[in-house]
Amino acid sequence: MGKLRVCINGYGTIGKRVADAVKLQEDMVVEGVVKTRADYSCELIRERGYPLYAASKESLESFKKANVKVEGLAEDLFKKCDVVVDCTPEGIGAKYKPVYDSIGVKAIFQGGEKHELVEASFVAEVNYEKALNKRFIRVVSCNTTGLSRTIGYLDKSFGVRKVRATIIRRGADPSETKKGPINALVPNPAKFPSHHGPDVQTILPHLEVVTGAVVTPTTLMHVHVVNAELKSDASVEDVVKCFSRSKRIRLIDAAKGLDSTAAIIEYARDLGRKRGDLPEVAVWSDSISVIGREVFYMQAVHQESIVVPENIDAVRAVTGSVVEGGKSVMLTNQSLGLI
Repeated sequence: MGKLRVCINGYGTIGKRVADAVKLQEDMVVEGVVKTRADYSCELIRERGYPLYAASKESLESFKKANVKVEGLAEDLFKKCDVVVDCTPEGIGAKYKPVYDSIGVKAIFQGGEKHELVEASFVAEVNYEKALNKRFIRVVSCNTTGLSRTIGYLDKSFGVRKVRATIIRRGADPSETKKGPINALVPNPAKFPSHHGPDVQTILPHLEVVTGAVVTPTTLMHVHVVNAELKSDASVEDVVKCFSRSKRIRLIDAAKGLDSTAAIIEYARDLGRKRGDLPEVAVWSDSISVIGREVFYMQAVHQESIVVPENIDAVRAVTGSVVEGGKSVMLTNQSLGLI
């Protein structure tokens, strides 16, 4: 089998990161990138060597006016690819699905789309096999990915009866100035459950998961406060060992100075991570507590990058090029310099 031909539809916060991650894979090639309008990122796309395609005929005219060269329309690119990674804004992916279907290309959607749109929702370390050789799958949202990773490992190790979690959400991504700043704490929504619990159940359907969420005036990361009731006894040390087995959970220690989301982002920069990204979910080890069979812990999710390795694994899953989830996770982590 030759290299998997991957195109990225949408070049925003996630799309640009996925494109760069695909480029690092020995078994994949970036066949092209789709954009709707000309801006500074077109120059970055050219420098990275990604062929640029216009989302529509209207977009094509705007690129011509800006004197930006494009290779053709999005449909031209889709016909050349094995997989489209759809990184378009929420709701747009659903509009593209009939296009992908008519062309016969496989597609990976993001968490902003509905579970009902696809054959499977996906978190690599939890349910990789569910996505094998599927036409359409969805990489779940940043918060759902973070919750699914840690809850999934607890369930594998001890069994989980139920989960209650509070999500303290960032207000917007750092570049999204139109969405903030806000000077408020906003229930999101002002009722239970928030959408995150049902979304985790698309990954772990046998678990009872109830969540609430609050939007906060920060742009760096999300924080989750999690309470899981286990089916068997476990100590704090047992839970630490459980999380340590994951390749995408990073245990951190507040007592050593990693006591805030700002400190975690600085830590990622000090690690030399591109863009200061931290695709692992960061669990404060000193927050882990056990009372009876209830486990409590806090974790932080870097919303700009946590789903990037998941998208790479999803490409291998839908094409069936790697059938073992653990092997794909290892390949992806090595290429991205993760633990």
